[in-house]
Amino acid sequence: MYECKNRLNNFEKYVICEKGTEPAFNNEYWDNKRKGIYLCKCCESELFSSEHKFDSGTGWPSFYMPIGKILEAPDFSGEMQRVEVMCANCRAHLGHLFGDGMTPTGLRYCINSTSLKFIPEV
Repeated sequence: MYECKNRLNNFEKYVICEKGTEPAFNNEYWDNKRKGIYLCKCCESELFSSEHKFDSGTGWPSFYMPIGKILEAPDFSGEMQRVEVMCANCRAHLGHLFGDGMTPTGLRYCINSTSLKFIPEV
């Protein structure tokens, strides 16, 4: 778990290892419209595709489905019950899963840019 911890800066450790949240509208990929694949920053497992990314208006990268294996766990840390999303390979914290009636799956994976590495399509 968190094999990459020694490669992360303090803010990345806060988000990925301590299950933090980066600021909305002030992160690397919230408005990224390029085609490509989003990998786990820690283990580089493929997690999401730009094909499933959409503008949720929340200020974080949002996807309606993953392309890789993720784990989901109840999260009672906030004011409301949420579902935490983690990389299934290394258990890095990615973000949260919410219901969203505006997507084809009825789901919105709200993901921290800090937890991702983007590989553009060539």
